[in-house]
Amino acid sequence: MKKLFVAAVVVLSSLLSLQVEARNDLVTLELKPVMESNKAKEALLDVPVYFAGQSHPEVAQSMGVVTTSRKTNALNKSDREACEWVLLSALKVLQDNARDNGYDAVINIKSNYEHNEFSSAEEFQCGAGFLMAGVALKGEVVKFK
Repeated sequence: MKKLFVAAVVVLSSLLSLQVEARNDLVTLELKPVMESNKAKEALLDVPVYFAGQSHPEVAQSMGVVTTSRKTNALNKSDREACEWVLLSALKVLQDNARDNGYDAVINIKSNYEHNEFSSAEEFQCGAGFLMAGVALKGEVVKFK
């Protein structure tokens, strides 16, 4: 019994000493394929979203900047697949905020992963890891003239 216990301790300590490297890569992906996908058409509301640098109608009133940070399970998914899914989830939160408060759209949307702002009309950033993927966005909720 003592030998079995010692063997179990040796095996357990060997397993615990293995280094498991956590991955948290910041990836930059194109917006256009996501926004034109069937998933976007199914998931997003009819509240327009405009990323930083995209033209939009003239603003009459601003509610201010709203932020969101969303995560999704990335296990057995490519970085692209997980990041696209979580981007749509984050955009829906911004759209819900605009709609629920009686506003028309969300403009000047920027990636804000780990509070590092990334502004682009053509790309977004996502934190991609082995188990999770995350997107943080901020955008201005507005009414148009």
